[in-house]
Amino acid sequence: MVNGNSEEEVKDTAATDAEPEAEVVDAEIVEEADSPEPSGDEASEEASAEAAVAKAKEEAAEWQGKYLRLHAEWDTYRRRMKEQREEESRRATEKLVEDIIPVLDDFERSINYANENGEEGLLGGVTAVYAKLNEVLVKEGVEIIDPVGQPYEALEAQAVATVDNPNVPDETVEQVYQKGYRMGNKVIRPAMVTVAVGGPKRETDEEEDNE
Repeated sequence: MVNGNSEEEVKDTAATDAEPEAEVVDAEIVEEADSPEPSGDEASEEASAEAAVAKAKEEAAEWQGKYLRLHAEWDTYRRRMKEQREEESRRATEKLVEDIIPVLDDFERSINYANENGEEGLLGGVTAVYAKLNEVLVKEGVEIIDPVGQPYEALEAQAVATVDNPNVPDETVEQVYQKGYRMGNKVIRPAMVTVAVGGPKRETDEEEDNE
């Protein structure tokens, strides 16, 4: 009798322990069943939001590209305008120099005349004005081309005559009739010269180096 009762008690206890487990499993199933899945409208809204973000990023990149191009074009425009102003200023100065040079020629002839005819009073005044005009040209970067005794350079001088002279190297500038003027790398007016010919050939830089 005792053993029979014990077996029944064990079965009742096992059944009692199994009931809570079954309830837990049932609850989990119910919770999973109750969890709502995203509806079609919500998925569509999420996709639309992602598309809007992507479009906004694309537009931002496009505007940034436009800004960078505009900035580069503005820098190019400023540089061109600066170069144009500098070029216009240089041309204006060149025109001024071209207008002054004939005046200097007249002063120089007047000085030579005064020297030859003993006009001391005239000579002093003319010489002073002549010197001041030359100072103006020097300040503007103008250099005088006076190549007496130097090799003839066709880019800086114009030969108006030749003279035989065996005592100097061939194609040496013998005399300058009219000075030339250079401003920077540009020759405003070439010098008018006489060139000596018939002398020994001038050694080139390469021949001098070989010696």
